[in-house]
Amino acid sequence: MLGGGRKRSPSSRLLTPLSAAVWNFPGANEHHLPLEIGETVHILQASEGNGGPSWGIFPASLIHLKGAVVERRGAEESVVPAEMPMVQEITTTLREWAAIWKQLYVVREVKQMMYELMEQRSQLLSGTLPKDELLQLKKEVTSKIDYGNKILALDLVVRDEDENILDPDRTSIISLFQAHLRAARTVTQRIQEETTPQHQPGCSSRLAASPSHSLYLCVRNFVCNIGEEAQLLMALYDPGEQRVISESYVIHWASTGVPRDIEMLNNLRAVFTDLGSKDLKREKLFLVCQIIRVGRMDLRETLSRKLSTGLRRPFGISVMDITDISKGKCESDEDKQHFIPGLARAGLVAAVGLTSLTLFPTGFWVSLKMLWGDLNQVRKDHPHLVDRSTVVARKLGFPEVIMPGDVRNDIYLTLVQGEFDKGNKKTQKNVEVTVCVCDESGSVVQNVIYHGAGDKPASEYRSVVYYQQRHQRWMETVKVCAVPIEDVHKTHLRFTFRHRSSSDTKDKSEKIFSMAFVKLMRPDGTTLRDGEHDLILYKGDSRKLEDAGSYLGLPSTRSPSEPRILSGSSFRVGGSVSGLAVSARDNFQISTLVCSTKLTQNVNLLGLLKWRAKPSLLAGNLQKLMHVDGGEVIKFLQDTLDALFSIMMENADTDVYDTLIFDALVFIVGLVADRKFQHFNAVLEAYIRQHFSATLAYKKLIGVLTQYVEQASRGEPCEPLLRTFKALEYIFKFIVRSRHLFAQRGEGVSSLIFPQGAALKYLPSILEDVFGIFDPRCLVLPLRTQSLSMWGAVGAHSQPHTSTCPTECRDLLLRMAVPLLQDLIERGEEEDACVELLSTILEVLYVAQKVPPSCTRHVQLILERLLHTVNRRVIVLERDNSLRVSYRRRRGTAPLPLGGRNSSSSQDFLMETFILFKDLIGKTVYPSDWMVMNMVQNREFLRAINQFATTLTEMFLSSSSFELQLWNNYFHLAVAFLTQDSLQLENFSQAKRAAILAKYGDMRGKIGAAIRDMWYKLGHHKIEFIPGMVGPILEMTLVPELELRKSTIPIFFDMMLCEYQLTASFSRFEDEILRKLDSEVEGGRGDEQYKQLFESILLSCCRAHPELCRPGESFVALVTGLLERLLDYRAVMNDENKTYSMSCTVNLLNFYKEIDRQAMYIRYLYKLKDLHISYENYTEGAYTLLLHARLLKWSDEANTAPMQGLHSPSLHTQRQLKEALYNQIVNYFDQGKMWEEAIHICKELAEQYESEIFDYEMLSKILVKAKFYEKILKVLRPSPDYFAVGYYGQGFPTFLRNKVFIYRGKEYERREDFEMRLLSPFPNAEKLQTTSTPGPDITESPGQYIQCFTVQPAAHPLPLLSCSFYKANHVQKFSYSRPFKKGPKDPDNEFANMWIERTTFVTAYPLPGILRWFAVTSTSTTTISPLENAIETMMKTNEKILSEINRHQNDPGLPINPLSMLLNGIVDPAVMGGFAKYETAFFQEPYVQEHPEDQGNIERLKDLIAWQIPLLSEGIRIHGQKVTEDLRPFHERMEQCFVQLRAKVESQYGVREMVSAGRALLTEKEQRELNAVTPPGSSSPCAPRSPSRTGGADDPGL
Repeated sequence: MLGGGRKRSPSSRLLTPLSAAVWNFPGANEHHLPLEIGETVHILQASEGNGGPSWGIFPASLIHLKGAVVERRGAEESVVPAEMPMVQEITTTLREWAAIWKQLYVVREVKQMMYELMEQRSQLLSGTLPKDELLQLKKEVTSKIDYGNKILALDLVVRDEDENILDPDRTSIISLFQAHLRAARTVTQRIQEETTPQHQPGCSSRLAASPSHSLYLCVRNFVCNIGEEAQLLMALYDPGEQRVISESYVIHWASTGVPRDIEMLNNLRAVFTDLGSKDLKREKLFLVCQIIRVGRMDLRETLSRKLSTGLRRPFGISVMDITDISKGKCESDEDKQHFIPGLARAGLVAAVGLTSLTLFPTGFWVSLKMLWGDLNQVRKDHPHLVDRSTVVARKLGFPEVIMPGDVRNDIYLTLVQGEFDKGNKKTQKNVEVTVCVCDESGSVVQNVIYHGAGDKPASEYRSVVYYQQRHQRWMETVKVCAVPIEDVHKTHLRFTFRHRSSSDTKDKSEKIFSMAFVKLMRPDGTTLRDGEHDLILYKGDSRKLEDAGSYLGLPSTRSPSEPRILSGSSFRVGGSVSGLAVSARDNFQISTLVCSTKLTQNVNLLGLLKWRAKPSLLAGNLQKLMHVDGGEVIKFLQDTLDALFSIMMENADTDVYDTLIFDALVFIVGLVADRKFQHFNAVLEAYIRQHFSATLAYKKLIGVLTQYVEQASRGEPCEPLLRTFKALEYIFKFIVRSRHLFAQRGEGVSSLIFPQGAALKYLPSILEDVFGIFDPRCLVLPLRTQSLSMWGAVGAHSQPHTSTCPTECRDLLLRMAVPLLQDLIERGEEEDACVELLSTILEVLYVAQKVPPSCTRHVQLILERLLHTVNRRVIVLERDNSLRVSYRRRRGTAPLPLGGRNSSSSQDFLMETFILFKDLIGKTVYPSDWMVMNMVQNREFLRAINQFATTLTEMFLSSSSFELQLWNNYFHLAVAFLTQDSLQLENFSQAKRAAILAKYGDMRGKIGAAIRDMWYKLGHHKIEFIPGMVGPILEMTLVPELELRKSTIPIFFDMMLCEYQLTASFSRFEDEILRKLDSEVEGGRGDEQYKQLFESILLSCCRAHPELCRPGESFVALVTGLLERLLDYRAVMNDENKTYSMSCTVNLLNFYKEIDRQAMYIRYLYKLKDLHISYENYTEGAYTLLLHARLLKWSDEANTAPMQGLHSPSLHTQRQLKEALYNQIVNYFDQGKMWEEAIHICKELAEQYESEIFDYEMLSKILVKAKFYEKILKVLRPSPDYFAVGYYGQGFPTFLRNKVFIYRGKEYERREDFEMRLLSPFPNAEKLQTTSTPGPDITESPGQYIQCFTVQPAAHPLPLLSCSFYKANHVQKFSYSRPFKKGPKDPDNEFANMWIERTTFVTAYPLPGILRWFAVTSTSTTTISPLENAIETMMKTNEKILSEINRHQNDPGLPINPLSMLLNGIVDPAVMGGFAKYETAFFQEPYVQEHPEDQGNIERLKDLIAWQIPLLSEGIRIHGQKVTEDLRPFHERMEQCFVQLRAKVESQYGVREMVSAGRALLTEKEQRELNAVTPPGSSSPCAPRSPSRTGGADDPGL
């Protein structure tokens, strides 16, 4: 038996493990159980072995067994897989997404996320992840699920800190609400980032969340034929600032084309760290790869002579723009490779500013990927990319956020440029700069210089050598580190310059020709300043140049204002003692950058740290501390704090420095609060707990704080106080820690009474700390007169689960806070703060109720004092007021105190609460995707409404205390709750529906039963709710829940019975339910099940009461008939093809007309009219409006029916409305070319203007409509075709099923086009190829079959004015002729045995009408003999000839082609054979003898043949007048044929003559028929005359 939502048999035994299908099984036999992937089953019995196909209901191989947990809820059992909750959530999410994704296949992003979730689900199931990685994976999964749910418009999921779904039963409402806010904010922020990347370049959610970023680089290959060893230096470069921003990653490349360290092959990886958001927002960012060749001076030199080697020579450079990668605009993947082509020039001087680069066929293959987080985070998140062997290249400078524990002592040195005179040489020197770090004795400090990241430390650094250039620009950066802090003041940098020769012999003889130096520490004790330094170059003996004693006493740098001496090459410095001279023609610049957490460049900070050296400057240094850069202070945080408290303790007897130290402490705490240094909060906390030891500091700090407060309270300006407030939390942490340390030494606390009040006056945030040493009841007292923000902070820090907030303290706080809240809410002041404080109080009380003693009295206090106030405040606020929403959110789930109230106050309270609750339900407080919040609120609403019901029954039911409005509000509230969208489970997905039912159940059944019970308790008061409650009860019963419908539909019968017993009828109930049913069903409620339940339940109730049996049955039949029509109408009203909407609309308006509901009848008339006009069915629209006009009188009575249409507001009388309708009708008839109908309306209007109201101005306007007569005569109106359409089969709606309709086609519409239009709403329908009525096998089948064929309007007496018009209009009978053979076949003459089976259809109404189709009401079939068929054919031919003649006489401009074809087809026997076939078939003697009864018809046929001759004669005459010369031969040929035909016919059948009267011609037959229908006194425009008849021009028939 299937599990997973399918009910199991009551007798079945619950078994585990659970079985899940892993393959689709459609089932081959009737006893097989079809399975789909993922469905779960309970296996009751398994068949072992191969039992053949007849054994079992599905193959066992399709089933996977897994553990399960059985949860029993009453009679229902649910089987849940025994997997971790996150795995179950992923499974449920994937199933739900899959169903939606199939409908929205284009959501490509969802597909990718589903694949990722599947992979992550596998990782969770593996059970091999460590705890930290498991938590990280859960965060990724939940983030993906929440994001996908949002873009698929699914519900928001709220979670706890462990990423588990939050249980609303174990969470307070306020916490649940805050969790929803956080979750919604997070998802919305991510969606904004995903959808608007162009507005926030490089800002993804991870970028925003992480203060540090890294760029991963993997060098896949370097392709270049250098021929010597090389150094590859890769760094990040900002072209805007024209500087390198990171350390260089150094790769040593062997001459063989592989890394020098062969173990590094395929492992050349580096990560550039410390990149901040500002770095990623740079306008451009390049990856620069410098190629330095290490070998001889010139590659072109041969190896035949001994050459100098080991020279670092520039070779080339590669540059790649990585801006898009850094900003996240393009994909960065560690597997994707990028090629960086190489550029080269002979004299490459730097990696920037190149002007003449040439492309060479070499380059780098690299992979790049942006990583989010600092180095530790990157190593944790991407261990496969960044491990201990990955080279780390740091940013030149500190990151934006300095991480605690990041100890650095680095000095970056950049060789910028130099200019050297060639001296006595003919060519410029090939200068090489050697850099080393020396101590004060001149000894080189070993291994403190790093060429770049990934390189080993060295004792010296040799620069690149440029060949014979005077001005040289190196821009080479090295890092000096590992110098002990205590030795920095004794070290300096020494730069020596030497000429390098290409010849090894000469090169060895070259000595140092110049030297420069700079000390790492300045005389004032600060480190060398950042920036460029112009160093002085000294010349002299090479030994003197390397002797520190010779040069350390000399100046090392030039000041910017110092002039250069250019008159000589050098000048002696300090006499002859040093033996060194300054080289005036040469210059050399370097740049330094200090990144040290131990060395400072700020003299003020240094003065503070070493305050004991110069105590006289202490006050000044304390004041200057506030102007020191924050980064410098943070780097020395612990040292600075130690210095401040040392000064305070060593000056305990004086207060000279107290204020300065306090201000400095506030300054430091303010720095820690800055985002840039926010991670040092933990460092400051750790310092207070572990390193702080000033036991008497609290006295000094409280003293200064008290001084500031008193100064401000006197009205004196006190600017430091504002800064103090921001830092007060940590100030009091210092105070409390100091006080604890002091207390440990056994001192008292009596001196703290005043400071405690001053402290609590301004900072509630330290309550948790001071509660440990002060009496909480004493601390409450200063709060009596404080602002609401103070109270909010107190509440936020009063956690009931700790000992810091005892019950008596909370009791005191509430008794002071609640009156304050009540007063502010009533006055509408500080309402934002009121809302927040009220939320905090409720949250604290929720937590407190779990810990004894109980806080019930506190809850009762709040509700008694505030609930009534909040209710009234919410009611008076505007609907869109944000405060109203906030109040409603806090109010929606509060418990309701009703006990102890008197009747009057309870009535007022209930009335306000009903109004508020109904408003809460009607205007949804929470977004629709906050399913948990909405359901929790609904659960509380249900509990409250049930409590209201008890109170109403107990206090307001008796006759003396009954309150109609109160009960009425209750019923409306309960129905509004039941019908709200969030409870309509059938509108939700299966997963959401199952989750709601499992957690909350179906609340609609519970509230429905309560409404039913409350109704029956009303007793004799029920009549007061009729008909007012009919609509709400109807709305409730229409909810598609079976049990709810069964329990509430009987209320209708109770209403009927109640009204019937008082008035002997239930007309008010009937009117109301008919009116409400129309709007409810049209709004989407109601279905076939409801119709059947309504009918069966009410019929059974009525039949149980004899007095209501007959009227009840009539009422039920009336309502079910209306329901059937309304459901049909609703089913098709939104279809693109409005054809069937029109049919259903007509059915409804006819129904309302039958039951005399004029207002509803008119409503649907205008709906039908609008449908017609939208489809340009102007004729049908006019007939529809005419139905309304006929309901009106030509009188000045007021309109009683509701007005419709654009013209209604100003039309107050029936005459005005009818006149406006007639004018609109005339306009529609004109557009529909129904001028005959328009003339009738115009005549009626003219009669009113002329004889009733004497409005001759309007009469003159209406007489202009006489142009309709001219249109009748001159405008061509093609007759529409009519089609019979049958809908057979049970698959059609009831209003179509097994019915035949006659459709009026559009102008020039072919049957094929009509059929295509007809079949479009029924794509599965099958077209029948026969015209006969199908049998039961078709009509009773479940399919859809459509039959369509053309029918002809049946002939009827025609008015004189427009014969052709009335042939196709005002027709109610239509015929279809089916020819068939009967008797012996005559191959030479098919007319002899051509019989006709004619089926006549009669429609319900004439066409055209208010529809373009009507149902067939009756059908008859007749058989027509071949002779009668011939007579009809001849009559139609003659009529056609006559029609063409009349058209050409009325309009000479008509084209002649149709007339030519018609005449030639008759007179030329070679074309059609003429009527010779009829003569052969019917005029021969054998036929006459065999059929003596046909003698009259034979004569009639001969007469028609004879009358055709004068018609042809007139037609040929007109043709001869209009024929062109090109067609003259054709006309002459036709005349010759006619002469022969005329002679033959006149000789056999006699001569007929035509008499013209005016412009038109009529045959004698038509004249006879015309005389029969023409009123006396009217005249005919044309008349035929037979020679055998008498008559002349004065004949009345002419």
